[in-house]
Amino acid sequence: MPANRRAASRLAIVVRLSVDVGMESLVLPVDYPRLQRVQTFSELMSTPFSSGVNALCWERTLPGDFGEVVAQLGVGEGIMTLDEPTLRSLVLSAAGRVAIDVLLEDLRRLSEQELDPALNCIAGYPRDEQPGPVETDVFSFHADRSPVEASTYLCTYFGPASEGLKNEDAVRRVDLPATRAELLQAFGGADDDGFRIFLNEHCYDLHYAAGPGARPFSFGVGNLWRIAVDWPGSPVPPCVHRAPETPLGAPSRLLLIS
Repeated sequence: MPANRRAASRLAIVVRLSVDVGMESLVLPVDYPRLQRVQTFSELMSTPFSSGVNALCWERTLPGDFGEVVAQLGVGEGIMTLDEPTLRSLVLSAAGRVAIDVLLEDLRRLSEQELDPALNCIAGYPRDEQPGPVETDVFSFHADRSPVEASTYLCTYFGPASEGLKNEDAVRRVDLPATRAELLQAFGGADDDGFRIFLNEHCYDLHYAAGPGARPFSFGVGNLWRIAVDWPGSPVPPCVHRAPETPLGAPSRLLLIS
């Protein structure tokens, strides 16, 4: 393995160990009733969210060298959205080309389900420029929202993986008394329907704090997830999740999201 790739690998390990210092190790829970493992893509698509289950995980060990793909992309900062011509243009080893085939196959699978998947190489996400009582960037534990029935699909192929928080360990930030008081002051009115509309419009009500003793878990690398979102009439609560912290110099993430 080239020296630069060994260094990147060591850095990735350090980054994962440095996240959420003081919390338990980020591992996929084995006995969490809201998480259901599936064996195939078909099962991932067809299994309904019910009986409290709000996250489906197709665990996979993927072939190919995704680190080589990221290295060849040479992302400097921000987010690069990838398409087939860009991926096919890379000069790669046989293992790198296998990784490209895996990426394109996942994009094909989801596109055939009339979804709109995006494959991104992420050196860094934008942060809240003026964070108030509730941070609303992707590094905050949050739920996704949709006006109609929908799911979110996620897969990290390289770099720090997305993280989940058990609903039982999550507290809406707008329900924390001190935070709610600050938001009411910013709203300038009473704690009424107008205030709840204000929270909704700014997505404040989608963000969560980890309760005492919370144990966030990793979505893992290579696993394809389907998670529940907040939509009217949903039979289950939304899955609470976040993007991992990516310190300066950390390896870029290769992420599929739909």
